[in-house]
Amino acid sequence: MIPLLVRRGLLLSPLVLLSACDSVVMKPSGDIAAQQAHLIVVSTLLMLLIIVPVIALTILFAWRYRKNNTAATYLPDWDHSTGLELVIWGAPLLIIIALGLVTWISTHVLDPYRPLSRLDAARPLAADVKPLVVEVVALDWKWLFIYPEQGIATVNELVAPVDVPVRFKISASTVMNSFYIPALAGQIYAMPGMQTTLNAVINKAGVYDGFSANYSGAGFSDMRFKFHGKDAAGFDAWVKSVKAAGGTLDRAAYLQLEKPSQKDAVRRFGSAEAGLFDAVVERCVEAGTMCMSQMMDHHGAATPTKTPPGLLAQSTADAICAAPPISVKTNHAKY
Repeated sequence: MIPLLVRRGLLLSPLVLLSACDSVVMKPSGDIAAQQAHLIVVSTLLMLLIIVPVIALTILFAWRYRKNNTAATYLPDWDHSTGLELVIWGAPLLIIIALGLVTWISTHVLDPYRPLSRLDAARPLAADVKPLVVEVVALDWKWLFIYPEQGIATVNELVAPVDVPVRFKISASTVMNSFYIPALAGQIYAMPGMQTTLNAVINKAGVYDGFSANYSGAGFSDMRFKFHGKDAAGFDAWVKSVKAAGGTLDRAAYLQLEKPSQKDAVRRFGSAEAGLFDAVVERCVEAGTMCMSQMMDHHGAATPTKTPPGLLAQSTADAICAAPPISVKTNHAKY
């Protein structure tokens, strides 16, 4: 027979394992992730307003009206109470309304496509501040980061300055993936032939984990990278070091990099071909491959005059895809 004290200790032992869990989701270092953590707390508290009383009353009724409690009031013919009905239906309704209001506001405020309006709760963002643009491509099974304004690119290494808004343009080479840095913001899907967007900011210098949050094949579990938050001087020094390292990411180099591989080490390219990311989205990196927008035009589809999220303007696509012959072959997605 196991002693009672030992049994209680065994029941509490899982708490020891939980103490080692990383609470970065609830204690992030980026403002967007902090607002999302606050939303989780508010939503949980609102739901507990119903859950806790229901659990407490269930235990109370089971104890109060147990079989051997002859002192409890016994009303076999009772069937209705207006006041009780109002509480039973009114309280959940009010909480649902509150949750709906919080969700509606947060959905718009935390829209990943929406440009940032603040650095944190105490610091609004000036209207003339230009975000750092980073183009993200999910490859098999590694992450490619292109800095178009700096003219550099990296594999499995992401660096951004502290308190500077960052606009991520995200796509994928073959299958759908999910770009996720818990300390920075929520996960955003990366899909081939499409572009998604994430606006975020890191508020504390440090090194944070980033990874794919969507299963994408054999190398999925090792599809991880480090996100470095640096001060302005540290970021500038890093850019100079990448440029000094040399190496060029052009279309030929990208096609080699795109090939499936696992547990890739950090790689740096001192220069990156302009328009490469747009070609990745348009599925026409390889010479002689027709771009998606050209396929639409070829089949008589109307070209939008205004670029919706995730698509390229026709003028940009024409500039990218003008070099390869149109009629050699068409692109076949690798699924």
